Amino acid sequence: MDYFSGTIFYIDKPIGWTSFDAVKRLRSELLRKLKVQRLKVGHAGTLDPLASGVMVIVTGRFTRRIEELQAGVKEYVATIQLGATTPSYDLETEIDATYPTDHITRAAVEETLTHFVGTISQVPPAYSACKIDGVRAYSHARQGNDVNLKPKTLVIDEIELLDCSLPQITIRVVCSKGTYIRALARDIGEALGSGAHLTALRRTRVGDINESECLTIPQAVEMIRNSTVEYPDWYEGKRLIPEPQNSTDTPTT
Repeated sequence: MDYFSGTIFYIDKPIGWTSFDAVKRLRSELLRKLKVQRLKVGHAGTLDPLASGVMVIVTGRFTRRIEELQAGVKEYVATIQLGATTPSYDLETEIDATYPTDHITRAAVEETLTHFVGTISQVPPAYSACKIDGVRAYSHARQGNDVNLKPKTLVIDEIELLDCSLPQITIRVVCSKGTYIRALARDIGEALGSGAHLTALRRTRVGDINESECLTIPQAVEMIRNSTVEYPDWYEGKRLIPEPQNSTDTPTT
């Protein structure tokens, strides 16, 4: 494997890990394998800690392709709880308000979802990585500051109602880069004359790669450990660092 010229890992990110956690884990294993002190490793498309699923991690010169790789269409399966809202639009924060749901029917849900297919305008969540004056919006939100974000134009190709166990629904969404499914849950709740927040989210596809083609973090670590390393011609061998002597340090997965 030529990790310097560039390698792409398709990872199934577990719930509870940040996108940075996944990048950090693979980078640590790569540095150990390559015996180097530095290697560019990045990800194409952030996944929230409470979300799982397909995540693209790239190494070396492939980090220059991040914009290209994250531009692909994405597919999600989301579970939405109607009748209650949270400041983060998911389970990161506590419920702050409740709303009636008795008036909501399956027919109303199906009809409402059709209004979100196509080109839409969406205001990102206050608890998001969007920047305000160089600071992440979630940093402002967690400090209790007001967060005012401008709406973004997005494209949603498909929304399918997978389950309707009111006041909970599960939907499949195919959408463009930059779509916040948490914000979509908020907007669906409002359109139904109620409130809503996300209780589960899984990214099932990025571009042509679906979840069945992804590696778990332990599988990716094992692949790195067992791989044969190729060093490109432009690589400077003097950057190699020696093996630690009498080391018993074994990284966890």
